[in-house]
Amino acid sequence: MPGAGMRVSSEAAGRWLVLAAAVLWGTTGTAQAFAPAGAEPETVGAVRIALGGAALLAFAFFSGSLRTGGHRWTRPATAVAAGAIAAYQICFFNGVALTGVAAGTIVAIGSAPVFGGLLGFLFRGERPGARWAAATVLAVLGCGLLVGAGGGITVDAAGVLLALGAGLSYAAYATASKRLLDVIPSVTVVAVTFSLGGVLLSPFLLAGDLSWVVEPRGTAVALHLGLVATAVAYLLFGRGLGYIPVATAATLSLAEPLTAGFLGVLVLGERLTGPALLGSGLLLAGLVLLTVRRKSAPGG
Repeated sequence: MPGAGMRVSSEAAGRWLVLAAAVLWGTTGTAQAFAPAGAEPETVGAVRIALGGAALLAFAFFSGSLRTGGHRWTRPATAVAAGAIAAYQICFFNGVALTGVAAGTIVAIGSAPVFGGLLGFLFRGERPGARWAAATVLAVLGCGLLVGAGGGITVDAAGVLLALGAGLSYAAYATASKRLLDVIPSVTVVAVTFSLGGVLLSPFLLAGDLSWVVEPRGTAVALHLGLVATAVAYLLFGRGLGYIPVATAATLSLAEPLTAGFLGVLVLGERLTGPALLGSGLLLAGLVLLTVRRKSAPGG
C-alpha cells in the first residue's frame, strides 16, 4: 500500500528531525557556560530569541516563503505560539533561579511530554498510544536521574510552578505550531512566531546589561545560541513536527538533557555518577523505543 508506506516514511523522518533539533538545544547549557561574567539568564534568553527570530525571518524572506501570498494565518494559534515562546524563557529561567537548576529542569522538561500529550488530545484529537507512554515513562525517569544526580536538590513552591509553566509553554507552542503547520509552510511558521516572541521579550533587551555581547567570547556564544541552537534547531523542529503528533515531539525533545549531560562530560569536564549513567541509559532507551520503529508498526 504505497500511501501507508509514504506516511510511515514521513513519520520516521519527522522523528529524526525533531531528535536532531533536541540535540542542538542540548548545546545551550554548554554554550552559556562560556558566556562572560555579567550575562544574566533572562538577557541571554532574550538575545537568543532576538537573534534566532531575525535569522529565521531573513531565511524565510530570502527563500521566498514570506513572499508567497495566501497563507491562512489563524490569529489565536499565532498568538499562542508567540506568547508561549516568550513565556517559556521567563518561566524557565526564573523557575530554576528559585528552585535550582536540577529541580527546575526536571519539572520543566519532564512535564513537557505530559502536557504535550494532554494538549494534543484535547485540541487535535491525537492518541499517542502505548508505545509513546512506555517511551515517555522511560525518558522522564531517565531525565530525573540524569539531571538530579548531582544532589543538593531543593524545592521551592513558586519555582516549581514556574517550571511547570515552562513545560506547559513548550507544549502550547508545539500544539499551536502544529495547527499552523496544517496550512502554512514550516519555515514561515517558525520565522513569524519566533519574531513575534522576540518582540514580546524586547523589554529584557532594553533593560538588561548587554555589554557581554560585544566581547569576542560573548559574541560567539550569542551567535551559537541564536543561529545554531535556535534558528537551525527550530527549522528542523518545525519541519519534523509537521509529520508527527505533538506528544511524540515533546518526548523526543528529552534528548536535550541527554545531550547536555554528555557535553558536560566531554567539554566541561564534569563527571557522571552511577545514577546519572543509569538515567542516561533509561533516557536513551526511551528515545530509541520512540524513534526506531518496525516497518509494520502503525503510525502515532
